[in-house]
Amino acid sequence: MATADGARITITDIAREAGVSVPTVSRVLNGRADVAPGTRAKVEGLLEHHGYRRRGSRQTERANLIDLVFNDLDSPWAVEIIRGVEEVAHSSGMGTVVSAIHRRSTSARQWMQNLQARTSDGVILVTSGLEPRLQAELRRLQVPSVVIDPAGVPSLEVPTIGATNWAGGLSATEHLIEHGHRRIGLIAGPPRLLCSRARQDGYKAALDAAGLSCEGLIYEGDFYHESGFVGAGELLDLADPPTAIFASSDQMALGVYEAVRRRGLRVPDDVSVVGFDDLPESQWASPPLTTVRQPLAQMGMVAARSVIRLMNGEDLESPKVELATELIVRDSTYAIS
Repeated sequence: MATADGARITITDIAREAGVSVPTVSRVLNGRADVAPGTRAKVEGLLEHHGYRRRGSRQTERANLIDLVFNDLDSPWAVEIIRGVEEVAHSSGMGTVVSAIHRRSTSARQWMQNLQARTSDGVILVTSGLEPRLQAELRRLQVPSVVIDPAGVPSLEVPTIGATNWAGGLSATEHLIEHGHRRIGLIAGPPRLLCSRARQDGYKAALDAAGLSCEGLIYEGDFYHESGFVGAGELLDLADPPTAIFASSDQMALGVYEAVRRRGLRVPDDVSVVGFDDLPESQWASPPLTTVRQPLAQMGMVAARSVIRLMNGEDLESPKVELATELIVRDSTYAIS
């Protein structure tokens, strides 16, 4: 049966009309006993009224698969997420299917077709950029979903797992201020991403609190090495260059290292550098990189646990989780007089 606008009725529609949560409706569908009789009767009445039918294959058995979907897989950042998801999935007797849609609608549609074919039990999206038609299809399929590090306010009605990006940007910049730096450059991530904007806002908040300016000191990067290299070059070529640079990712921070080296300068003697992520390679840089640790593997673990709970018809403690970031001080920052 369809809603008034022609769309097929979904479990979310039933929950909204009944005034209960989606997991409660799921428990009724699964025949769980932990639902109040009055609530069960109301939900069952609405299910019957709307002629709601679940996908047949999910009524009798599970595929024991979780789909993990990225925009791209060309970063150590993605590997850390995969590691966390795989650990939880493996311990739960489930497999993980990893896909990359490369920000192309054709790839996203192909992934959706594959999802329907293999009837995965849950989806973890490390992207919230699915086109509206595919978002609607994912809801129609009734596959429990979670978004990791959403680009913005996600349009899918799904829980989100992220990190305290604002606090991380604040602590990175405060660290440099405490070391005597007054001209602090920022190589930001793409402004379309919520995490990028939050890190930049934390940077600005620390400067504002110290009475310092960021005018002319922000370069927009893309989280990859080359943009860190190019951005650092532009900042270091200013008439009054910064004495420290905060890069919004470790990969960009390593690009800063190379820009500093090519100018005959040294980290941290001439330029202090702070990154963000604490990827495994950061501790092996020369010098080891001071960075903000983002708990990437843990984010993957929490996302996997969350989607498994949803698959089992259980409620989540919160629809939005932010895991704490932590400043890791190594040898790439230097106190100036």
